[in-house]
Amino acid sequence: QVQLVESGGGLVQAGGSMTLSCAASGISNDFYTMRWYRQAPGKHRELVAITSSGITNYANSVTGRFTISRDSAKNTVSLQMNSLKPEDTGVYICNVESFGSHYWGQGTQVTVSS
Repeated sequence: QVQLVESGGGLVQAGGSMTLSCAASGISNDFYTMRWYRQAPGKHRELVAITSSGITNYANSVTGRFTISRDSAKNTVSLQMNSLKPEDTGVYICNVESFGSHYWGQGTQVTVSS
């Protein structure tokens, strides 16, 4: 079965850095898309970053501060977050899309204090 296991998250001061990781198992094809979303209370879910076929894209709010990377051999995607701001606070969720199906991680809380 497809399973996404996340690690990372926690408390960090504004201006600090944090790295999130998401390991996917049960997926053998080489042509799938991996995404990071985040959602804060009272706000809509936001697509933070996406990587597919070596191409990466970012939300305007995180461009220049966040970096998404993928280890294809391990089916792992990471999100390096630098210069964190309080508005980056939220639940971060990884997502895999393969053959039209979506699979989701459990989510991890990131809290940035001022």
